[in-house]
Amino acid sequence: MSAYDFVKALHVVSAAIIFGTGLGTAFMVWRAGRSGEVVAIAFAARHAVTADWLFTTPAVIFQPLSGAWLIWQGGYDPREAWLIWSLGLYLVAGLCWVPVVRLQLRMRDLAQAAAANGAPLPGDYRRLMTVWTRLGWPAFLAVLAIFALMVAKP
Repeated sequence: MSAYDFVKALHVVSAAIIFGTGLGTAFMVWRAGRSGEVVAIAFAARHAVTADWLFTTPAVIFQPLSGAWLIWQGGYDPREAWLIWSLGLYLVAGLCWVPVVRLQLRMRDLAQAAAANGAPLPGDYRRLMTVWTRLGWPAFLAVLAIFALMVAKP
């Protein structure tokens, strides 16, 4: 396997990690929230934060580095529309993801405090969850569009 093919494979895997971890943690947090069980919500929030640090963050860092290397090594013109759109959508996803991580940290702390005290979730948790969900949709759709652009290269 050539270096190009190896980096390309890692690029695809890291994109799948970003998508899969995002979808998986979103489902886990959403599902726990629907249960109304504070201990389950605290568990899901804690592990969503952990998954973002262990999986999503390294993949988010690797993506632009490997993408730039693949463009350079593959002889692509970086001004091609599909590459510009992909980068723009990546920035949209990133601009949504950074505040989501901060929201997750606060949601985790609120849920863990409520669980430890045997108390219900504070109203602030629901407000944060609403913002978290609203930021998640454009990031999710942006990543789907990036996959489409990477495959089609229109």
